[in-house]
Amino acid sequence: MNPTVLIQGASRGIGLQFCKNFLARNAVVIATCRKPQEATELHALSKQHSGQLHLLQLDVTNEKHIEDSTEFVEQTTGGKLDLLINSAGMLHPSGRGETSLKDVNIQGLSTTFATNTFGPLLMAKYFGNMLKKGSGAFGKQGLEKGQQHTGVLVNMSARVGSITENALGGWYSYRLSKAALNMTTKNLSIELGRGKSKVICISFHPGTVDTDLSRPYHRGVPKDKLFSVQYSVESMMNTIDGLTVQNSGHYNTIDGLTVQNTGKFYCWDGRELPC
Repeated sequence: MNPTVLIQGASRGIGLQFCKNFLARNAVVIATCRKPQEATELHALSKQHSGQLHLLQLDVTNEKHIEDSTEFVEQTTGGKLDLLINSAGMLHPSGRGETSLKDVNIQGLSTTFATNTFGPLLMAKYFGNMLKKGSGAFGKQGLEKGQQHTGVLVNMSARVGSITENALGGWYSYRLSKAALNMTTKNLSIELGRGKSKVICISFHPGTVDTDLSRPYHRGVPKDKLFSVQYSVESMMNTIDGLTVQNSGHYNTIDGLTVQNTGKFYCWDGRELPC
């Protein structure tokens, strides 16, 4: 049976590239976004992979919408998921992060948290049981039954979510939402790691990737630290292939194949990020 993958936030950037890469691996992919009618690249990809790529309209900030989408996913996958990737993210409703306290307002905070933090948590709430019924197609299975897993949950985070390493300030909504997302991942790794059917839960820092979100801030990024979406996603997929139950709860890195200490934070190149 082909592995099943649900990608939340798949219309562009990292999410879209994940779709392409998993389709190349013959996975059955369900790709979600808020406005499928405007996702031209995703529609073109769907035509190329009819029956393998399924498009689903989903607003990750609407809990009822997420709950209602479970029926489609159950019918498409038989109620079993091997991998869930929460990829959708936003910097701020204005398109730019706050540079001082005077820029902070409840609308910006709540909207950013709804997409970056609350949405991934609610996705886990409604699709966690399907991951517990997965086949364990991704990652490395432990030799002992207690170290084996059924599914993998990936939250796309960011290095700016590291509290101790924050030396610049600003970007209140984005930084806070990503720090909270890392705690969400840790909590999920504990709850979904209980019992016989274990789900590995990790957060990824993908590096500085050439996407719409980061493009206004490329000026000060060295060329060798600015990644294409292809490179970033391929690196993260290599990490996913090497995951074990011991990795669960990590804020993981694209080179962190042998991370042992659960709950720690790592940069894309394997350097540890303090909490």
